[in-house]
Amino acid sequence: MGVSLTNGSKPGLVFFHSSVSGHCRRVEGFLAQVLQRRKNHDTFRIYRVDDQERPDLVERFSVLNLPTLVVVEDKQVQARLERPRGCREIESFLAPWLN
Repeated sequence: MGVSLTNGSKPGLVFFHSSVSGHCRRVEGFLAQVLQRRKNHDTFRIYRVDDQERPDLVERFSVLNLPTLVVVEDKQVQARLERPRGCREIESFLAPWLN
Protein backbone atom coordinates (compact mmCIF):
# COMPACT_ATOMS: atom_id res chain seq x y z
CA MET A 1 0.00 0.00 0.00
CA GLY A 2 1.55 3.27 -1.07
CA VAL A 3 0.41 6.04 1.21
CA SER A 4 0.32 9.42 -0.45
CA LEU A 5 -1.55 11.72 1.85
CA THR A 6 -1.72 14.64 -0.54
CA ASN A 7 -4.21 13.46 -3.18
CA GLY A 8 -6.97 15.96 -3.85
CA SER A 9 -8.49 18.30 -1.33
CA LYS A 10 -9.78 15.63 1.06
CA PRO A 11 -7.97 15.31 4.35
CA GLY A 12 -6.45 11.91 5.04
CA LEU A 13 -7.58 9.93 8.06
CA VAL A 14 -4.95 7.38 9.00
CA PHE A 15 -6.09 4.55 11.27
CA PHE A 16 -3.08 2.87 12.85
CA HIS A 17 -4.09 -0.50 14.26
CA SER A 18 -3.06 -4.04 15.08
CA SER A 19 -4.94 -6.89 13.43
CA VAL A 20 -4.64 -8.94 16.64
CA SER A 21 -6.14 -6.31 18.95
CA GLY A 22 -9.78 -6.55 19.95
CA HIS A 23 -9.73 -2.90 21.04
CA CYS A 24 -8.52 -1.86 17.57
CA ARG A 25 -11.37 -3.81 15.94
CA ARG A 26 -13.90 -2.12 18.24
CA VAL A 27 -12.48 1.32 17.43
CA GLU A 28 -12.71 0.57 13.71
CA GLY A 29 -16.43 -0.14 14.25
CA PHE A 30 -16.84 3.08 16.25
CA LEU A 31 -15.17 5.04 13.45
CA ALA A 32 -17.46 3.49 10.83
CA GLN A 33 -20.51 4.36 12.97
CA VAL A 34 -19.42 7.98 13.36
CA LEU A 35 -18.83 8.47 9.64
CA GLN A 36 -22.04 6.67 8.68
CA ARG A 37 -24.24 8.41 11.24
CA ARG A 38 -23.06 11.83 10.15
CA LYS A 39 -23.16 10.85 6.45
CA ASN A 40 -19.48 11.67 6.12
CA HIS A 41 -18.41 8.64 4.09
CA ASP A 42 -16.54 10.83 1.61
CA THR A 43 -15.11 13.43 3.99
CA PHE A 44 -11.75 11.69 4.33
CA ARG A 45 -9.44 9.49 2.36
CA ILE A 46 -9.16 6.67 4.88
CA TYR A 47 -5.94 4.70 5.23
CA ARG A 48 -5.78 1.63 7.45
CA VAL A 49 -2.23 0.94 8.57
CA ASP A 50 -1.46 -2.37 10.30
CA ASP A 51 1.51 -1.95 12.64
CA GLN A 52 3.00 -5.30 11.55
CA GLU A 53 2.69 -4.62 7.82
CA ARG A 54 3.94 -1.02 7.82
CA PRO A 55 6.29 -0.44 10.77
CA ASP A 56 7.93 2.30 8.67
CA LEU A 57 4.73 4.38 8.77
CA VAL A 58 4.23 3.68 12.47
CA GLU A 59 7.71 5.09 13.07
CA ARG A 60 7.31 8.00 10.62
CA PHE A 61 4.15 9.15 12.41
CA SER A 62 5.65 8.47 15.87
CA VAL A 63 2.78 6.18 16.84
CA LEU A 64 3.36 4.77 20.30
CA ASN A 65 -0.15 3.49 21.15
CA LEU A 66 -2.65 1.51 19.12
CA PRO A 67 -5.15 2.31 17.88
CA THR A 68 -4.27 5.85 16.86
CA LEU A 69 -6.18 8.13 14.49
CA VAL A 70 -4.26 10.84 12.63
CA VAL A 71 -5.76 13.53 10.39
CA VAL A 72 -3.41 14.79 7.67
CA GLU A 73 -4.23 17.87 5.63
CA ASP A 74 -1.93 19.83 3.30
CA LYS A 75 0.93 17.40 4.07
CA GLN A 76 0.73 18.25 7.79
CA VAL A 77 -0.57 16.28 10.76
CA GLN A 78 -3.54 18.37 11.91
CA ALA A 79 -4.79 16.18 14.76
CA ARG A 80 -4.05 12.93 16.58
CA LEU A 81 -6.13 10.77 18.88
CA GLU A 82 -4.54 7.84 20.71
CA ARG A 83 -6.55 4.92 22.10
CA PRO A 84 -10.05 6.34 21.57
CA ARG A 85 -12.64 4.79 23.87
CA GLY A 86 -15.86 5.28 21.93
CA CYS A 87 -17.98 6.99 19.30
CA ARG A 88 -18.43 10.22 21.27
CA GLU A 89 -14.67 10.72 21.64
CA ILE A 90 -14.03 10.00 17.95
CA GLU A 91 -16.88 12.26 16.86
CA SER A 92 -15.60 15.18 18.89
CA PHE A 93 -12.05 14.57 17.62
CA LEU A 94 -13.28 14.66 13.99
CA ALA A 95 -15.84 17.46 14.53
CA PRO A 96 -13.83 20.16 12.70
CA TRP A 97 -14.11 18.11 9.48
CA LEU A 98 -17.60 16.60 9.84
CA ASN A 99 -20.84 18.02 8.44
